[in-house]
Amino acid sequence: MTSTIRESSPLAPQWLSYPEDANQLQPKMWARGVARGASGELEIDGVGVSDLKARFGSPLFVMSENDFRARARDFKDSFDAAFADLCGGVDVYYAGKSFLCIEVARWVEQEGLRLDTCSGGELAVAARAGIPGEKLGLHGNNKSDAELNRALDMKLGRIVVDSLDELRRLSAIAASRSEQANVMLRLTPGVHAHTHEFIATAHEDQKFGLSMAAADTESGTANDGGASPSAGNSPAARAVNEALASESINLLGLHCHIGSQIFEPEGFALAAERLLTFVAQIRDEHGVELPELDLGGGYGIAYTEADTPRPPAELAEAMAAVVSSTCRRLELQVPRISIEPGRAIVGPSTFTLYETGTLKTVNVDSEDGRTYPRRYISVDGGMSDNARPVLYDADYSAVLASRVTDEDPIISRVVGKHCESGDIVVRDVYLPGDVAAGDLLAVPGTGAYCWALASNYNYVARPPVVAVRDGQARLIVRGETEEDLLARDLG
Repeated sequence: MTSTIRESSPLAPQWLSYPEDANQLQPKMWARGVARGASGELEIDGVGVSDLKARFGSPLFVMSENDFRARARDFKDSFDAAFADLCGGVDVYYAGKSFLCIEVARWVEQEGLRLDTCSGGELAVAARAGIPGEKLGLHGNNKSDAELNRALDMKLGRIVVDSLDELRRLSAIAASRSEQANVMLRLTPGVHAHTHEFIATAHEDQKFGLSMAAADTESGTANDGGASPSAGNSPAARAVNEALASESINLLGLHCHIGSQIFEPEGFALAAERLLTFVAQIRDEHGVELPELDLGGGYGIAYTEADTPRPPAELAEAMAAVVSSTCRRLELQVPRISIEPGRAIVGPSTFTLYETGTLKTVNVDSEDGRTYPRRYISVDGGMSDNARPVLYDADYSAVLASRVTDEDPIISRVVGKHCESGDIVVRDVYLPGDVAAGDLLAVPGTGAYCWALASNYNYVARPPVVAVRDGQARLIVRGETEEDLLARDLG
């Protein structure tokens, strides 16, 4: 026992507490069914990580199918219950950008959800999975004509239009086919989510959506997005005018997405109030009451002990209360509500399994004028299977997965194998002092935006994805081989 270090390190961030038991799991970070087995090894639905490593290798994305399905049902049931008396329930679109494969698309439909896509490739996955077009949506700020035609070919339930340019192109394409396109207009309601700049998407200064801010006709600038969204010269108002005037556009309603990894419901509530106010103004100006309103997604999950996600029922009740009171005040019929959870369903369902390689300890100067040790633990993956830390400064946690130990935990940094100093998997975590080469580490919460953002940097093959259910593990996405990496090289 290294009892001299049984205290928090000054190198650790303030939110990271020293664990009394380095072997303990925090349930909020893990899928249901993940636990320590009798030997101390990490198991998922009774399948041990050493067995998974032997069969499928590492790095390895390990997904609990039961957990994914349960979280999907929880969103559907909770929002249906909260909105049942208001609009008959809610349409829940799983945000496929977070993680999508053919098998997952099928789970989504089987659990009563719809599927949101963002590209022709994601539409191809949905088609291969057999998802009917009316259960699909298509997002994107720069959809190609080919993608818009594909959406019409598949008879999509909705195309979320992101700009006036796209609206005009879609209107022309649909007219040339003598068809009508089902359209939601994505607006930026001026609600700044308290999250990383790159994943906050409802403020003015970013690429997504039609501004609700009225342009100042003298200066050419825009006023505050929350000021007067009904102003006739705002991009949002012009889009409504053109959509309603086009015989080839079926304007279903309005859409917004205020950002990602959001824990508090107030931002969603404010966005709902602003969009419903706009719906009432459209009614007053055009005599049309739009039947649908999509409030987006972005619900946060627990990556670390500091994160405090809200249960879907709590989010649903808070949002239903605002929608109900706002519609009463504006004398509106409550539109059919839809939401788009992705990370909140798939994120906690999955962990990444790594094998430990090189270890080293360095001494780091602290603000108190002393030096303290930080241990670097290298694993056999890295930024090629999880780009989020380098993209967003995202924090994660990790545990020793292949065994338990009585050794005291020390502050550690889990890093990858790539030729970048920023190749960090877990920036700060307490791990047992006897972690050694060959040990298995598990990083929870990697179901969203890890495999989806994976790359072949340094010609590293992308990992497989394994689904575990009721004690059985099976590949749902095979890992790449060197032959896969070379197959497109024409040299």
